[in-house]
Amino acid sequence: MLSQVKGLSRHFTEESLRAYLVARSVRRDDGCLIVRGYGSQRGVYQKVAGRAWAHITAYVVFVGNFDPNLDVHHLCGVPDCIEPTHLRQVTHAQSCRARERNARCRNGHDREVDPATGTYRRVCRACNRDAQRRWRQRQAAEVAQARQAYGRS
Repeated sequence: MLSQVKGLSRHFTEESLRAYLVARSVRRDDGCLIVRGYGSQRGVYQKVAGRAWAHITAYVVFVGNFDPNLDVHHLCGVPDCIEPTHLRQVTHAQSCRARERNARCRNGHDREVDPATGTYRRVCRACNRDAQRRWRQRQAAEVAQARQAYGRS
């Protein structure tokens, strides 16, 4: 079953991989088992044991019955959690539907609700307006530079 996990190093057995994941993880107060993968960034999906995703390898060794055609979904919403009771396998469509968008964009603007779908818009209008303004300024600067290079004003 370990051979079905993409990127997993071949020298692991189920027992050694289970011990490896437990040694690299810390239990939090809310019940999540947070794994420390490669790199220093925390709060994101982690890779361990070669180039395999930690939550997928944890599902394989702790839960079993892994289907490579399905996605492993976190019930707790914490990407670096490998607690077996927080993981389940769902279809890709179910995984996409379960994602939730924040009411605010990363710059702090309120997002609008799309009347067609009833969900938050993917792009914040204020950020989109600012991005378009910056793009127009860059384009105008490139045109001015090209005109100057050809001796036109």
